[in-house]
Amino acid sequence: MPRHTAVPVPIRRRWLVAAVAIAALAAAGCGGGSGTTPASSGGITKVKIGVIPIVDVAPIYLGVKKGFFHTEGLDITLETAQGGAAIVPAVVSGQYQFGFSNTTSLLLANSQGLPLKVVSPGVASTGVDGRDFGAVIVKATSPIKTAKDLSGKKVAVNTLKNINTTTIDNVVRKAGGDPAGISYVELPFPDIAAAVAKGDVDAGQVVEPFLTIATGQGDRQVVSNFAGTAPGLTVGMYFASQQFAAQNAKVVTGFTAAMKQSLEYATAHPDEARAILSAYTKIDPAVQKNLVLPKWPGTVDRGSVQLLGDLAGKDGLITKPLNLDALLPR
Repeated sequence: MPRHTAVPVPIRRRWLVAAVAIAALAAAGCGGGSGTTPASSGGITKVKIGVIPIVDVAPIYLGVKKGFFHTEGLDITLETAQGGAAIVPAVVSGQYQFGFSNTTSLLLANSQGLPLKVVSPGVASTGVDGRDFGAVIVKATSPIKTAKDLSGKKVAVNTLKNINTTTIDNVVRKAGGDPAGISYVELPFPDIAAAVAKGDVDAGQVVEPFLTIATGQGDRQVVSNFAGTAPGLTVGMYFASQQFAAQNAKVVTGFTAAMKQSLEYATAHPDEARAILSAYTKIDPAVQKNLVLPKWPGTVDRGSVQLLGDLAGKDGLITKPLNLDALLPR
């Protein structure tokens, strides 16, 4: 069986090709949406941000509710997408002024020469195995007890050749196993626990709220792949196109300042962070109350970003040099 099986066909390569083409058009002046100045009125600038409807982005919803962005002169519209596969090219083309994506997707884009710039940290691991917002689950009766036992098994992930496969491979190696024999199957997060229950896969990687839902139904955690890779692993970040950032420095500065305040507020007010989930997700109140919140750090952990790049290179996802100075904030 192939090591990576997509259901449906994986889209990472398609969006990279499309985004590279968009970037080329923008650079040639044929599609310069990424550099245009957003509409302003009465000192307020309208901007669109592409986000994913998951726990990770609770702080930005809180920040909008609390008026942090308005104070910085920004009128924020949050638009949801399935993931970085849609958000990255939308930011490059100018459909969104800012976006949220997992770190490995941004590193893959960076290695392909896409002109992206991280403007704010987004979400990080708690660093605590068994109490993180992402983990590999199995049925309660599964013989899989440790990360090493995942060797040679069929494991479901939401996206092939990305942050979840590289971090699972890493924790399996660290446990003394061989990740080369793992067969990865691509499934949406909401479908993974059901696939585990039916025996279609041996294990699955899920994040909150699906992790709490799965364990509430009797599934067992095997390993926290983010926490097991690095304490405080930078899992996701907010970004803009380099062209937009260069031409709209005041807007970027305001967005970064508002995000800093939002991340700090969410960290200090976890009950409000949980409550805001109802604004953009359909989560059972019991799950909402019990799920594990991630860390929302004030700075990007450059070392963990480099580690994710190294792991992507080890797994063959990245074959060209990274330019972290161009991607990350100074």
